[in-house]
Amino acid sequence: MKIRYFDHAATTPVKEEVLEEMLPFLEEKCGNPSSLYTLGRESKKAIEEARKRVAALINCEPNEVYFTGGGSESDNMAIKGIAYANMNKGRHIITSKIEHPAVLHTCQKLEKRGFKVTYLNVDRDGIVDLEELRRAIRNDTILISIMTVNNEIGTIEPIYEISRIAKMYNITFHTDSVQACRSYSY
Repeated sequence: MKIRYFDHAATTPVKEEVLEEMLPFLEEKCGNPSSLYTLGRESKKAIEEARKRVAALINCEPNEVYFTGGGSESDNMAIKGIAYANMNKGRHIITSKIEHPAVLHTCQKLEKRGFKVTYLNVDRDGIVDLEELRRAIRNDTILISIMTVNNEIGTIEPIYEISRIAKMYNITFHTDSVQACRSYSY
């Protein structure tokens, strides 16, 4: 019986060309990129090349790309970093009820530290209501965090419109775009 795997949103087999590029660094070129020896410098050069390629994919500068162990760690780092860096401006965060657990758990932990979080409803297709988002904005709102593509149902949120609303109110906007990169890279 042939197995058919449909949960590529959670874990995807490594593409052949990615595996080919990574094998040297998993086998013989496994140097510490922070070191001064040759293997380390080769690893650092490969990481910087990967940083440039990711930056080109998402239309940003290479120095704006940070590598982490995964999407959950990235969400956690971004949300906590933004929250703690902006505590003097406010302690209100807006997200949706159907975010990835990495976002929801981080917001719940921040609530225990005195932050207030508004969890937006979504319609039957999983789309955030932009008017509800506008109504949720307060003077102390410092962050809006809405994923680009939902990892469970595949809904594509109106990210451009959400980012415009955030910009209009001078609120930092975070979006987990992991699924978007996967969706558009195949």
